[in-house]
Amino acid sequence: MLKRADSYKEVYDSFRWDIPERYNIGVDICDKWANQRYRLALIYEDEKGVERKWTFWELKRLSNQLSNALIAHGIGRGDRVGILLPQCPETAISHIAIYKIGAIAIPLFTLFGPEALQYRLSNSEAKAIITNSENLQKILSIKDQLPNLEVIICTGEDIPEEALSFWDIIEKGSIYFDPVETRADDPALIIYTSGTTGPPKGALHAHRTVLGHVPGVEFPHNFFPQEGDLFWTPADWAWIGGLIDVLFPSWHHGVPVLAFRARKFDPEQAFHIISKYGVRNAFMPPTALKLMRQVKDPKSRYDFQMRSIGSGGEPLGEELLDWGREVMGLTINEFYGQTEVNLVIGCCHEVMEIRPGSMGLPIPGHRVEVVDDSGNIVPSGEVGEIAIKRPNPVMFLEYWKNPKATEEKFIDDWCLTGDLARRDEDGYFWFVGRKDDIITSAGYRIGPAEVEDCIIKHPKVAMVAVVGVPDKIRGEIVKAFVVLKPDIKPTQEIEEELKGFVKQRLAAHEYPREIEFVDSLPMTATGKIMRRELKKREMEKRSSA
Repeated sequence: MLKRADSYKEVYDSFRWDIPERYNIGVDICDKWANQRYRLALIYEDEKGVERKWTFWELKRLSNQLSNALIAHGIGRGDRVGILLPQCPETAISHIAIYKIGAIAIPLFTLFGPEALQYRLSNSEAKAIITNSENLQKILSIKDQLPNLEVIICTGEDIPEEALSFWDIIEKGSIYFDPVETRADDPALIIYTSGTTGPPKGALHAHRTVLGHVPGVEFPHNFFPQEGDLFWTPADWAWIGGLIDVLFPSWHHGVPVLAFRARKFDPEQAFHIISKYGVRNAFMPPTALKLMRQVKDPKSRYDFQMRSIGSGGEPLGEELLDWGREVMGLTINEFYGQTEVNLVIGCCHEVMEIRPGSMGLPIPGHRVEVVDDSGNIVPSGEVGEIAIKRPNPVMFLEYWKNPKATEEKFIDDWCLTGDLARRDEDGYFWFVGRKDDIITSAGYRIGPAEVEDCIIKHPKVAMVAVVGVPDKIRGEIVKAFVVLKPDIKPTQEIEEELKGFVKQRLAAHEYPREIEFVDSLPMTATGKIMRRELKKREMEKRSSA
């Protein structure tokens, strides 16, 4: 835990990692608090507004029952188990149980379509999946393409015979379970990240990743936890930002978490939720904050008193920081990381100057630098790639079944992020851009290759290239340049058809919000599409408009 001090340097210099040899996420975030029988762990409000509270004691018993049920159905140590659920108690119970049996969790976004799910479940060779009635049909539609998938567990009512009932198998399981003894370095979960030139890559994380995340939560949340803290995020628990930036570190400290996620983010509703439950801490992506800023006079209509807001994914800028101080009564602290090695740069206004537009300074415990293509640290003011030194407890173990990509991620002991930045003379990091073609939209990182692979399957499409273009609210949006097959003329109907095609097969956040029909695409001599040329043309066109 971070020690309070008068300056950033004192906090950074005094920090030491304390990673035990034996460590299990499920035991740490749940069982260790369960003896305090009435200690609150979770407040859950469903979409109908029905509220239910859960203690650590209840979550321990339920996760024990699910652990026993999973083992009874042939799921054991090292097996991969998908979790296709939204923010809800069943998601948390599933994670705890999977870690306690030594299996490997695969968080999956509920807005993923069948193709996105099929790739991830096939690549991970998942043996089981836990989902809900709303998403069950997606799984059943691809079941024949998943030879390793043996067990389907479904929450809700009226479960078809192809699946097991989540609550029925829990009811049959014993409340007593001895968690498997795991090492801190043993694999615990796979989170899929976007790829630029191919399919998504599965970042395999060890149990220790939770301990590695803890200082990255404590620092930007002003020495979290404090008495009375209650954490919430609109970010889905299928992503590292919702799961390991909020849920797991909060429970590591025994702090309650609010679970509520509407189908679509509503800034007015966000103020209502924060006020209703007395939320003290939140991780809010910049897009969410920009939308909340548009709400008129929230202070006169809502009663809230937050202690910390952390944000990451893109620079906030001076206007949002000023809004945070004026409306929310605090300084929003930015932080930076990625799925493979998360929460390594950040701000804490209590011990450092906040410089608008800067990502901040290295979070205690992490060695972060800007390096050149050979792994040499570049001088202050020069642009290079953000790199993190290993060993580091927050760092991923490897890309699942992809040793070549794992090797390319490193130069010597530097883990390369693909993000370009510069450091000023005081050590602050300033984001410059991506080395590759990853699109960052509303906090989501979207690989153009997966979107292109989807669109090219449409019977009317001959060629396609996807890039990110600027957007005031989302930072970037996906734009597709499409070459149609001969004798097919571009129409508004085809444009909407292609948008829906991607929404149904991949995910709603990945569909191209803009489509431009073109006669040809810029190509290299070897036949590769030049996305950067398209992006350059687009930037020039928009700047002259």
